[in-house]
Amino acid sequence: MKHKWGYNLFFLILLLGPFYLTEFRLALLGKFLCFAMIALSICLIWGYTGILSLGHGVYFGLGAYCMAMYLKLEAVNGKLPDFMEWSGLSELPLFWKPFSNPVFAITAAVFIPALLAAFLGYLTFKNRIKGVYFSLISQAVVIVAVTLFIAKQDLTGGTNGLTNFSTAFGFSLSSPLVQIALYILTVFVLALAFWVYSFMTNSRFGRVLMAIRDGENRVRFLGFNPTAYKVFVYSASAALAGLAGVLFVLQVGLISPAMMGIIPSIEMVLWVAVGGRHSLIGAIIGAIITNSAKSFFSETYPDIWLIFLGLLFIIVVVFLPEGVVGAFQSLKQRFMKTKAKGGQKDAADSIVS
Repeated sequence: MKHKWGYNLFFLILLLGPFYLTEFRLALLGKFLCFAMIALSICLIWGYTGILSLGHGVYFGLGAYCMAMYLKLEAVNGKLPDFMEWSGLSELPLFWKPFSNPVFAITAAVFIPALLAAFLGYLTFKNRIKGVYFSLISQAVVIVAVTLFIAKQDLTGGTNGLTNFSTAFGFSLSSPLVQIALYILTVFVLALAFWVYSFMTNSRFGRVLMAIRDGENRVRFLGFNPTAYKVFVYSASAALAGLAGVLFVLQVGLISPAMMGIIPSIEMVLWVAVGGRHSLIGAIIGAIITNSAKSFFSETYPDIWLIFLGLLFIIVVVFLPEGVVGAFQSLKQRFMKTKAKGGQKDAADSIVS
């Protein structure tokens, strides 16, 4: 694969983060890499398959809540979580009990989003619902999910969400070594997801996805079943978003319905647009750049940082429609063409002389 060593160098630089970043900056970067996983999952369905989902916050939130339920049960050590006591419950709800097992929690964090995506995807793609109509449906799912999580305060913690975690797998989450280990794990998972998605998109399967994006009816005419491909890729995307939620909760220690709402879901799409929706590495870079800019502007200009962030999005949309990576590739192609023309001219001059 082209640029293979460049990609490996990129992930190696991320892996060495604990050696050149402070504890605070390392924690921020770890959070941004979780966001990069979401951007990667959206790039797979939007950039390669033409499915614009404005509801990926739901899958991220489901994965995060599954992990948070395990962490909450471990924190209370067999007692009833505090928000349940405040809501008048006297015993742990039945569906909470399996989440005391970390293996079950992690498995559920991946498979529940994937199954929900498969269900929704089958209903919509089977009926050939696509484009803006699918995007609106995905937003409706976000509204339903957020409303449900807020309304069921006795089961989900309501608007406060789930927090106050102290340990994970028996290790203290406040330990710097544990945070470094979680950061390294995040880099490895992100790199693995990138290479798996790269293999998918560069294979025959990936060519079919791009054909569906560019002309679904023609693909159907050729004998393929676009519904099966779209349901599978949408489920794979949701599974990675759920896994990102697991790593996010472990590093940040909080999940609430506000983090899975419409605004975060739209921001996730913007990360991909900034980096370049037709590039997997671009989606990762876009998530890191956008969230780093958000952090920088909010720290440096706390009163007007939203204006600067808005200007960044406007500049990208107007001047860099293919994202940062797309602009870089265009400049590279122009340089190569100019160089090739220069070489042809030199050859012609040598013949004349």
